[in-house]
Amino acid sequence: MSLLEVTDLHVSYGDTDVLFGVDLTVNEGEIIAVVGSNGAGKTTLLRALACLEPVKSGTVRLDGADIANMPTHEAVEKGIVYVPEGRRLFPRLSIRTNLELGAFTQHARPHMEQTLDTIYTLFPILKQRENQLAGTLSGGEQQMCAIGRGLMSRPRLLMIDEVSLGLAPVIVSKVYEAIAEIRRLGTTVILVEQNVKIAFQAADRGIVINHGKVALEGPSSELKDNPEVKKAYLGM
Repeated sequence: MSLLEVTDLHVSYGDTDVLFGVDLTVNEGEIIAVVGSNGAGKTTLLRALACLEPVKSGTVRLDGADIANMPTHEAVEKGIVYVPEGRRLFPRLSIRTNLELGAFTQHARPHMEQTLDTIYTLFPILKQRENQLAGTLSGGEQQMCAIGRGLMSRPRLLMIDEVSLGLAPVIVSKVYEAIAEIRRLGTTVILVEQNVKIAFQAADRGIVINHGKVALEGPSSELKDNPEVKKAYLGM
């Protein structure tokens, strides 16, 4: 069953067009990997879906209802959450406070303690250091905290931008193990990732964005063996 349907999506920054007629379907319970070169439009796509960038034209339908250009807080209330590149935590606040700030919606607030327990199970280090200031965490711990803060809103669709950027390989593995568990617990995931190999290993389907358009899409198992993808992104 499709959760999100994007049709003929166009997004611009001022007079500069960034996305040109993007079509995308995300099914309930999937992990979708969005890959492409720098400047291809990956982040713009996620920000438009999260109602953080205005949609010039096209539709973004969640459960059949068009949410394009909806106020961002209303989109979060409906279940779409964006974890930005660079984590963007509140560095002078504790881990626990950063997490609690994610539970601001009417839907999430009554379940805050239950959701915290789930996040601490996914990322035990956050429980151990819950009173530590977020700004003193390592890059990997900050990424865990950022994903946890997103989960505090109890999203139906969690979008994570640049999952592994700047992280050590052992931390990347832990984060991706958590993403697999997040999906198992019922949350659909879209991730943007520069490490195409690990992205396709984790995802059910992949989407290649090139110059603001969908250049390729399909099962990850097929895309990782595609000669064009191997040449452009896997160095093969």
